[in-house]
Amino acid sequence: YSYHCIFVQSIGYATLAKLDPQYGLYTSVVPPLIYTLMGTSREIAIGPVAVISLLLSSMVQKLEDPMANPIAYHKLVLTVTFFAGTFQAAFGLFRSGFLIDFLSHAAIVGFMAGAAIVIGLQQLKGLLGITHFTNKTDVVSVLKVVWSSFQHPWNPYNFLLGCSFLIFILITRFLGRKNKKLFWLPAIAPLVSVVLATLIVFLTKADKHGVDIVKHIKGGLNPSSVDQLQFNGPHVGELAKIGLIVAIIALTEAIAVGRSFAAIKGYHLDGNKEMVAMGFMNIIGSFTSCYVATGSFSRTAVNFSAGCETAMSNIVMAVTVFISLELLTKLLYYTPVAILASIILSALPGLIDVNEACNIWKVDKLDFLACIGAFLGVLFATVEIGLLVAVTISFAKIILVSIRPGTETLGRLPETDAFGDVNQYPMAVKTPGVLIMRLKSALLCFANANFVRERIMKWVIEEEKDSKLRNAEKTIQIVILDISNMMDIDTSGIASLEELHKNFDSNGMKLAIANPRWQVIHKLKLANFVPKIGGRVFLSIGEAMASFSI
Repeated sequence: YSYHCIFVQSIGYATLAKLDPQYGLYTSVVPPLIYTLMGTSREIAIGPVAVISLLLSSMVQKLEDPMANPIAYHKLVLTVTFFAGTFQAAFGLFRSGFLIDFLSHAAIVGFMAGAAIVIGLQQLKGLLGITHFTNKTDVVSVLKVVWSSFQHPWNPYNFLLGCSFLIFILITRFLGRKNKKLFWLPAIAPLVSVVLATLIVFLTKADKHGVDIVKHIKGGLNPSSVDQLQFNGPHVGELAKIGLIVAIIALTEAIAVGRSFAAIKGYHLDGNKEMVAMGFMNIIGSFTSCYVATGSFSRTAVNFSAGCETAMSNIVMAVTVFISLELLTKLLYYTPVAILASIILSALPGLIDVNEACNIWKVDKLDFLACIGAFLGVLFATVEIGLLVAVTISFAKIILVSIRPGTETLGRLPETDAFGDVNQYPMAVKTPGVLIMRLKSALLCFANANFVRERIMKWVIEEEKDSKLRNAEKTIQIVILDISNMMDIDTSGIASLEELHKNFDSNGMKLAIANPRWQVIHKLKLANFVPKIGGRVFLSIGEAMASFSI
């Protein structure tokens, strides 16, 4: 089942990357073999994928026009593949996998949805038989070209052929989901579509009546491409940048796919080994006429449904595609381009996760902003801008949370020695004359020190006002600061604590520190802060209360 998915989709994805069809097949031979030797996932299927193909075509074509100079364009794609593999291997060897986490889950959901729509719009060229198509990927430019094409005479046969088989593939997918025993039906649908469409074109001579066909696909074993890598040209810096972006996106998709199926099967996936495996397979792939390969969710799902238990499935697929390269490429001469477009279109709904976008909106509005930013950026600008917007919003969220950490007032839970947030636990009892506060930040530093100091002072002033309004016998005499969440502190943070101590001291209040981490207390001692507050540093809030005989 994996064979026809990979064989048919590989040809379509190569055309999406603006490469000749055989390069998609080459990419389905060597990288899967390398991954089998080095990777740790048992189910993942390696090969070209839609999103990476789109990334390459949208970014590399800015450096070289694939229509005007396809050979030079192909050399740049191979060089990008080498750089992508090098970055991926380096991430794994130096245990830098955290870099792929800069793309948050929300950003990936938005990016994938936007990319799916852009990929779908790109397929209108093959589906409608448009001769002159734009190199831009934004929705406005593509729709302008499509609209202008309707102003001229056009051939409806491409559209009818493509739509007919698109409907056929979607119906088989629906039947496969409704009846699990028919899981093989959507798996064979792409191959059946290609065979039938090719026969229809051949028997009816539809290519003579305006139906675009694939024509010649070069067969044989992957040729060497070592001498085609461009390390001395004027675009090396740009190619390295594109390689980095592609490397991160490819790793994000592959590791997400691998971990999803590893969790179902109940085994651990080593992220760093995966990165090294992906890196070396793309480096070797760049030497053997392959472009960037990664793990595909749709093909991995087919592997999983078919009961694949080991990575040997990649070897079976690679050998099968190689045999096809040797024997079957001539049979694809009359394959209509529209059927390849319909196969790619049929795979796109799986990239758009509306339910997950709704969940993100419910859970975290800032995360949804990153999601919709990536979606709109890819859709109305470029793929790079969509990624940049998503990463920028994600970083802005991190910075915002870091520079504006929360604080909470604590009270003793009845009949216990535990203390909890009075807003979360209304039954928590405040102790008269004592204000207990917890800082909800792992870091007190130059970025948030003044905000934290002002926030604490504001709380103290408000508590003082409340005490006076209640005619309480005791005003605040002791402020206990619980810093159990704080992992580190810098000199700005220490200076803000010293200012707090001075303000409290001048108003007849004492400052005490509770639950400090060893890194924090070590720095406070070095800064001579502990003696300044009279050594009032305690292991727990309860110990602090006891020391003041409260």
